[in-house]
Amino acid sequence: MRILLLGAPGSGKGTQAKLLGERYGIPQISTGDLLREAAAGGGKLGRRAKAAMAAGELVSDEVVLGMVEQRLKKPDTKRGFILDGFPRNIPQAQALDGLLNWLGRPLQVTLYINVNQDTLVKRLTGRITCGGCGAIYNEFFSPPRKSGVCDACGRRKLKKRGDDNAATAHNRLVVYERDTEPLVDYYKAQQKLRTVSGDGGVKDICARIGNLIDADIRPLSTAVELGGGGGDGVQTIISGGQVVAAESPSAAKKSAPAKKKKKTAAVSRAGTTKVAGKKTARKKPTTTRRKK
Repeated sequence: MRILLLGAPGSGKGTQAKLLGERYGIPQISTGDLLREAAAGGGKLGRRAKAAMAAGELVSDEVVLGMVEQRLKKPDTKRGFILDGFPRNIPQAQALDGLLNWLGRPLQVTLYINVNQDTLVKRLTGRITCGGCGAIYNEFFSPPRKSGVCDACGRRKLKKRGDDNAATAHNRLVVYERDTEPLVDYYKAQQKLRTVSGDGGVKDICARIGNLIDADIRPLSTAVELGGGGGDGVQTIISGGQVVAAESPSAAKKSAPAKKKKKTAAVSRAGTTKVAGKKTARKKPTTTRRKK
């Protein structure tokens, strides 16, 4: 299950990526998290990322792609992954396709979370974050039960980010429309795009995405062998959401049509010929006596 989440700032990509990762047991790969971890942990790529961020510059595509490659090589991505926050433009998407094809793990689908612009602005400007546990709220759609107090940890450390204002939100959306929105057509041309409505509550959106994955994406690569013990486990193949075959390998052998035996003639020692289970007398050779 190799998925890319695509959407404008405020569409809820990060939140949905986390929920889907928990639901399907596959990791969320966020480039923002990768950059922060690399900058904190050192290493060649980390030092380059840290230097760029310290100078207020964008981290190069080469560095980000290198971090994504390192993350994809970790064992927990064997069953799949959810990419969040990368690629952000067509050149990055082309580079990502090259990397994934080289690894033999191309994207199966791109989920585009579509949200109207008024909702996006409210989500961006109304965001509140807990400085204690990192829980996220929104003053318009999902405020904490008690004003100023985090529901999760009970601390009074809720605050708004300095860049969560109307002017910044507008600029972020302009950049998205210019650089990232063309990816919708890019993945549509590859027949990998699925569009999901991002309006409504977090759980409703997650349910829509989950239904789409269960009905459309999972069947593409689901061929699971259950059980074990000598190779006689149940083999289940799912196509289009339905089980089309469910039997053990040994049962499959038993149910296979028997090959027809060729009718062959074999001469026995008793002087009879066996043909398809029947016995027939062998004719004695005729001889001609020569006259003296």
